[in-house]
Amino acid sequence: MGKILFLIGLGLVIYLLLKNYKRSLNRPDKDMPAERGPEDMVKCAHCGVNLPRSEAIFTQGEFFCTAEHQRLGRK
Repeated sequence: MGKILFLIGLGLVIYLLLKNYKRSLNRPDKDMPAERGPEDMVKCAHCGVNLPRSEAIFTQGEFFCTAEHQRLGRK
């Protein structure tokens, strides 16, 4: 009788551990940044290098890759 209760208890523990593990797989990680979709690329008006819009400097209707190129202006 003791062995049966032990096996039932062991089975319950394994079930609860697997259920908790499965639930943790559905939760997004807090350490990982959220995935973003593709971003528009723009061309630096001075040197012509392509870079993501979020990293570009926008001045007077033109994009620049660095503050130095922004200062130098269109080539």
